[in-house]
Amino acid sequence: MTGIPGNDAVRRIGTPLMDAVVGSLKAGDKVLLSGFIYTARDAAHKRFSEALAAGKELPFDIKGQVIYYCGPAPAPPGRVIGSCGPTTSSRMDSYAPGLISLGLGGMIGKGKRSDQVKQALIEHRAVYFGATGGAGALLARAVVAADVIAYEDLGPEAVVRLEVRDMPLFVINDIFGNDLYEAGTERYRR
Repeated sequence: MTGIPGNDAVRRIGTPLMDAVVGSLKAGDKVLLSGFIYTARDAAHKRFSEALAAGKELPFDIKGQVIYYCGPAPAPPGRVIGSCGPTTSSRMDSYAPGLISLGLGGMIGKGKRSDQVKQALIEHRAVYFGATGGAGALLARAVVAADVIAYEDLGPEAVVRLEVRDMPLFVINDIFGNDLYEAGTERYRR
């Protein structure tokens, strides 16, 4: 299996995610992500689904983009954003395969993904990154700009375009069917 936990090399990558970059990432890789990403949680994903079902466009071009499963806290004085830690990714599993099929390049969250999501990653060449849960204040340091671009009425669940610099992440699921959670569990089971 590729991408066995313990690889100490760190890769710098940017958005939008190019196919060659997605194809080079392996479960277990440590990355520093820079560029624009979009926050979206349950309520925003429901609206994405409703818009697509009605033949409407999404509020941003999804091709090669990264969605961060996060509802950022309001920015304290002198800061770009408040705490912005990941939420549980499985809550978006019913929506993710459809978005991946439209060209979504990656997702950031915490926790395992369904078999349907992992299959969509393989079929449509996308990647799932893990961010450290409970480290929202630390992750906020990577955010250099934040702008609400859609669904402002959802408050903290509005879609926010974040500009990030060197956001620390791990590749959890890659296009080869590898899963860091499964590899880690198996490694320590022995």
